[in-house]
Amino acid sequence: MKDISKYYQEKSEWHLLVASSFPILVQLKKEEDKTSFFKELENTLPEVKKYINVKLKTALKKGQIPRGKYEVNEFIDQLFIEVYDHFNEVKNEKEFRPWLFKKADDLLDDAMVDEEFDALFFKNIDEYSKQEWDEMEEKYIVDADGDFVMEEDLEDISYYTKPYSLKDVFVDTTEEEMTEKLDKKLNEEQINRHIELVLHKMSEPMRTTFQLFVDHRFEPKEIAKIKNISNKEVELFLDDARRDLKRSISKRFLIDDKS
Repeated sequence: MKDISKYYQEKSEWHLLVASSFPILVQLKKEEDKTSFFKELENTLPEVKKYINVKLKTALKKGQIPRGKYEVNEFIDQLFIEVYDHFNEVKNEKEFRPWLFKKADDLLDDAMVDEEFDALFFKNIDEYSKQEWDEMEEKYIVDADGDFVMEEDLEDISYYTKPYSLKDVFVDTTEEEMTEKLDKKLNEEQINRHIELVLHKMSEPMRTTFQLFVDHRFEPKEIAKIKNISNKEVELFLDDARRDLKRSISKRFLIDDKS
């Protein structure tokens, strides 16, 4: 597992790289040098590739797309063309990073059928026994084989995902006592697997809003632009996602097992 501090360092370096590439791309677009434009653009896409890969894997597991029909590189090729053709929409380097994700998100949404939200899962979240949770998690892990990443790319930062932690869910200082109990009871892998399972059951807008905020460190106003929704909707999605994650973690791990 990659060191977490190195993960955040590389993430910050990528943010700077995207900003520094913007004026170069502006000039290359003016010169209509498409080959050099694409070469420079490629350096800005590692995080976008990861986002596409994760979203495709989720869509595959949910049956939104047929197995073997799509690959990450196909969407990247489409994204290159979209970015070049519409690059003049971007006003400055600050807008460039969320704009890239919005273009990727639009391409992915166009390719996918609407998913059926698993409302029953969240309705019954207080009633599941430990055995039922374990069975759901086991099925999720077994089904999680829709990997679009080639083996030689696995060490690339674009495909590395920081494991989810309790800090991603419990952000209120009044919840410190609860997180301390959970820290003593659970290891990193147990926490990450549970959060990924519950995220998988969420609606697409709620799930990707949470992922854009936690995984890609976008601000709510940037997520609103990517997802074409209001700032208030972003805040509601984040609040609802954390609420459901807290509920599930508390019911599964802090309450005595049901018979």
